Amino acid sequence: MDENSLPQRLAGELIGTAILVFVGVGAVPATLIVNGSAPFTMADLGMISLAFAAAVVATVYALGPISGNHINPAVTVGLAATGKFPWSLVPAYVGAQLAGAVVGAAAILGVLGSKASDLGLGIATYGTGVGSVQAFTAEFVGTFILVLTVFGATHRKAAPGFAGLAIGLVVFGAIIPVAPITGASINPARTVGPMLIQQLAGGQVHFAQLPVYVLAELSAGVLAGLTFAALSRTRAARREEVQI
Repeated sequence: MDENSLPQRLAGELIGTAILVFVGVGAVPATLIVNGSAPFTMADLGMISLAFAAAVVATVYALGPISGNHINPAVTVGLAATGKFPWSLVPAYVGAQLAGAVVGAAAILGVLGSKASDLGLGIATYGTGVGSVQAFTAEFVGTFILVLTVFGATHRKAAPGFAGLAIGLVVFGAIIPVAPITGASINPARTVGPMLIQQLAGGQVHFAQLPVYVLAELSAGVLAGLTFAALSRTRAARREEVQI
């Protein structure tokens, strides 16, 4: 990653996030279009989860060597909070991720047409039967599991070459229980990008729910990073800290 310039790395984050949103979020309206009047089933949820997982696996291996393939502000902030990523680059990375999410959401409209917006564009939202506390908890738990896995799968002791598969699988698994509550965003960029495009397309957007998603996801990213740092710190590292 050191060989690549900052513009290259930011382009990698933008493209990776755009792919994640187009494939994963786009799978939601695509499923609803195909289903027509048929009821939404667990099999449909499984296919949407698989679309997200496939996008993550592909981008980890394709773009990871360039930018690290964070494609999620919660991952970027979690890495920065544990000293594994410079805070000075966080605004640029998050900006690239948000831009990528907007591009990916716009691509959904370009491919599926206005019907995608009519069907909600796959934006993350929670209904009147779900309170903000429950929604916060769902997004926090899902994001925590994801970011903790990212730290573990990319750790120096982890089995080499399996990070993409591990992260993709945990995305698949985390979406299943969280999606019925909040749509399982577990990614601030994925939350914001489709909302903005849906607003521009004239669709309904619950921007009042946005702080719940963003706060839950970012705080979970930080806590997951700190938790893994505490769990993985060895005795040798502790002795070095004492000596310093």
